[in-house]
Amino acid sequence: MAVTVVDAGPRQVSRSVEVAAPAAELFAMAADPRRHQELDGSGTVRDNVKAPAEIAVGSKFSTNMKMFGLPYRITSTVTAFQPNELVEWRHPEGHRWRWEFEEISPNLTRVTETFDYRNGGALKLKFYELSRSVKTNAAGIEASLTQLSRRYV
Repeated sequence: MAVTVVDAGPRQVSRSVEVAAPAAELFAMAADPRRHQELDGSGTVRDNVKAPAEIAVGSKFSTNMKMFGLPYRITSTVTAFQPNELVEWRHPEGHRWRWEFEEISPNLTRVTETFDYRNGGALKLKFYELSRSVKTNAAGIEASLTQLSRRYV
């Protein structure tokens, strides 16, 4: 299945793909921070060092990351959660990552991933727009969704 561009509005990078799997199964992967490495096509997510057994709005989880060869750890906060439909978390820098799951049929789901950098503050907005971050994150989202759809062929 081909990854498509989704117009989510200004300062949001969003892509979508149809995956031959139930929404609940796909949602379970995104709603479990310990499984985020399975979703990551960018190669930056390592493993989660601290995550609750089940997340809800307000839950925090820490993730080991690696970018430009440098390891680091972030703690994100869950900002939206609707079982089998939506999970979103805020990065410490203010941007958000959102995964949406729309059941098309019992075994076909439209999955949309969004990098939302609207609320990063003026300095961060400038950084995202002047650096390659937006382009890099778009490529990472496309790789993640392609990898996910191929997993269920």
